[in-house]
Amino acid sequence: MLARPDRPTAIFANSDACAIGVMEAARRLGIRVPADLSVIGFDGSKLAVWSTPQLTTIAQPLTNITRVAPRTISRLLDGGSPDSHHIQLATQLVVRGSTAARPRERQRDNDHARRDHASSTS
Repeated sequence: MLARPDRPTAIFANSDACAIGVMEAARRLGIRVPADLSVIGFDGSKLAVWSTPQLTTIAQPLTNITRVAPRTISRLLDGGSPDSHHIQLATQLVVRGSTAARPRERQRDNDHARRDHASSTS
């Protein structure tokens, strides 16, 4: 994906570890994070602050998870049912050094391509 000429300007990975892997792949290809590519992870793990640049991440509310999970398991073991079959807990965006505004030259190229496409279809 990163080696394609129409590569993305941002990637949202399903975990901080995967996001750090994306940053390493980008580095090997000469793609600068965040100048050429923004990367966001999901977890809020300690890995996020040890990467270079530090990883922007969606932090999960571990304190709430550790409070809700045992209560739900206890209810199920007692033959009851959970409060809900879908439990949604608030997350938090933690902005660090792996994200930036969309690169201007890529934005300009995409804007020109859209205008050219629009004029050719009219």
